[in-house]
Amino acid sequence: MSIVPDSITIRRPDDWHVHLRDGAMLEGVAQYTARQFARAIVMPNLSPPVTTTALADAYRERILCAIEPGTHFTPLMTAYLTDATDPDDLADGFARGILTAAKLYPANATTNSAHGVSDIARLAPVLSRMQDIGMVLCIHGEVTDSDVDVFDREAVFIERHLSRILRHFPELKVVFEHITTQDAVQFVESAGPNVAATITPQHLHINRNAMLVGGIRPHAYCLPVAKRETHRLALRKAATSGSSRFFLGTDSAPHSREAKESACGCAGIFNAPYALESYLQVFADEGAFEQFEGFASLHGPAFYGLPVNEGTITLERAELVVPDTIDVGGAQLVPFHAGETLQWSIRR
Repeated sequence: MSIVPDSITIRRPDDWHVHLRDGAMLEGVAQYTARQFARAIVMPNLSPPVTTTALADAYRERILCAIEPGTHFTPLMTAYLTDATDPDDLADGFARGILTAAKLYPANATTNSAHGVSDIARLAPVLSRMQDIGMVLCIHGEVTDSDVDVFDREAVFIERHLSRILRHFPELKVVFEHITTQDAVQFVESAGPNVAATITPQHLHINRNAMLVGGIRPHAYCLPVAKRETHRLALRKAATSGSSRFFLGTDSAPHSREAKESACGCAGIFNAPYALESYLQVFADEGAFEQFEGFASLHGPAFYGLPVNEGTITLERAELVVPDTIDVGGAQLVPFHAGETLQWSIRR
């Protein structure tokens, strides 16, 4: 049996997948990410989406204005790929340090993705240029065909699209985001060193029963949806394995309480307030403390070709009661683990 320490100190981590929204919501949620993470890959699925270098630059400035003075936080911007994306604009934004990655959303795969790519084959000139310049492609890996069961959409995407993308562009750097299945774990493990994946805290903690048993629970609903228990266990094994192919990406996605608790509730789980505490609970349960710093702080920078952060953060063994709701700019948000007690807290 491994010894549970009273505290653990790691290099300051990064979040390699987060939704910060815009306007009042951005003003309310950005600091939750910035207080824990030195950098974050910011998703571009605003309405309208962030499709160009100029739009990404402007969005970055709005994010920085939303961060409390004295907080050291760097938003890493992404461009939302469409059927009309200009490869030259992407390359220019990447060369100037404005863009870190580009994001592929299949059309209508998730929140604000109606402008996404309708035919991945049309992206060939864009993906070729990204491969040439070493720019990372972040992928929401689900098909959206109406005849495919929602629980199978990730596995079908691997078969129909991701495998083909990598055959045509074998040196393209790809992050398979928020993976949810054993199929995805096995695909990443068997791929080349240019393929990695992020894993969210919710997919490490919950399976699909959390949404469906005892009544419909909208605050456990996200896309991709949580899957069977066998998949959750495969994700936990991958995250705690020490493999550099897997790293932290919260996919924190805030929606107001009324937007979640409706006849057509929004997909997304707001986990930013207690993300590190949630992740560390998994590593503690699995007896894998020694792998936590790699997953949270080292593997992501290595894949993206960025330096490791200089600062540190300490979590200590101390109970933390997660509030039922959090007020953000006049809206109520229900955080992940609402009403639960976590066993770790960030030392202030």
